[in-house]
Amino acid sequence: MKPRIKKGDFVIVIAGKDKGKMGKVLRVLRDDQRVLVEKVNIHIKHERPNPQKGIQGGRAERELPVHISNVMYYCTNCEKGVRVKVRITADGRKVRICGSCGKELD
Repeated sequence: MKPRIKKGDFVIVIAGKDKGKMGKVLRVLRDDQRVLVEKVNIHIKHERPNPQKGIQGGRAERELPVHISNVMYYCTNCEKGVRVKVRITADGRKVRICGSCGKELD
């Protein structure tokens, strides 16, 4: 199934340890049904210094992917997380619309 959330969308987390946080989608992993959201699901990775690669070493924070079912599109018109519907226009284009207010998202 094709995900209805795309790169660059503003989403809100609805489940898990980061519930309630909002962020921009950095990447969509279609095969794993996961999304990488900015400043959500932060993980600390301890890195060794490597002068040849220019790595200083220490604790590095990175985002890990979140399952796509744990995020919802954040509609700025409704100011809440909403479902995304797909509607075919008169000229044959597929457009995403807000499930609550009907506003076109693309």
